[in-house]
Amino acid sequence: QVQLVESGGGLVQAGGSLRLSCAASGRIVSINVVGWYRQAPGKQRELVATITRVASTDYADSVKGRFTISRDNAKNTVYLQMNSLKPEDTAVYYCNALVRQSYPNYDVRDYWGQGTQVTVDS
Repeated sequence: QVQLVESGGGLVQAGGSLRLSCAASGRIVSINVVGWYRQAPGKQRELVATITRVASTDYADSVKGRFTISRDNAKNTVYLQMNSLKPEDTAVYYCNALVRQSYPNYDVRDYWGQGTQVTVDS
């Protein structure tokens, strides 16, 4: 089994910054694509940013130029640096990872974290 744990959320004033972390643990062989998603109240979950194992990145138009996704493969951790935050960035942020695991089976599985709340006050 693999666990993803997000951290770093909180309350911040508009224009401020937060850095989210997504730490993976368990019987991990490798972590492939990782994505950060968010879900605001009453809205569908949306993709914010993705990063491949070789650090190729992609962003939603709404966060380009403000958010940066990065990863530390040695630590099995992915980060989301969020700058110039806006009230519309308020949401629960989730990480999602495609993981090659070694137990209970040697296979590739899709995992989600429990989410971390980000609130941007205007």
